[in-house]
Amino acid sequence: MGIGPSTKETSLHHFRDPLLDVVSSDTDLDLMGIIIVGTPDDNEDKMLVGTRTAVWAEAMRADGVIISSDGWGNSDVDYTNTCEQVGTRGIAVTGLNFSGTVAQFVVVNNYLDGIVDINKSADGTETNVVGENNMVELDCKKATALLKLKMRKNEKK
Repeated sequence: MGIGPSTKETSLHHFRDPLLDVVSSDTDLDLMGIIIVGTPDDNEDKMLVGTRTAVWAEAMRADGVIISSDGWGNSDVDYTNTCEQVGTRGIAVTGLNFSGTVAQFVVVNNYLDGIVDINKSADGTETNVVGENNMVELDCKKATALLKLKMRKNEKK
């Protein structure tokens, strides 16, 4: 399990990142930055990168975070940990991730209710078509809308 051809984001996808386009053009949001985190092999390092990412977002006083991933399976460990670390700091968190027919993470927590599944294949599986299961503009708009709802909910607290 892990990154396969259909969930792998190509260089061109990064240059034309739909999430960056959607968030940067949304007048309700203030794009503060982008944090790029790798997927370590060691579980201790997986926990470390998630915690450091959340501490960084907290130090920036972010009201919300959208976390995207171009991996699945073992990558879910650090992805879900990062969601949890961000959420436990009172920061609204949503994201984009491939789930497909599995429709669940390898590990779960209470901060995964705003994750948009980026599966596009008809049978919900990872395929051999490069980039078939990447996020598209509509996925990004869904994640952004969910983030705005969560941020409004946090404002009322």
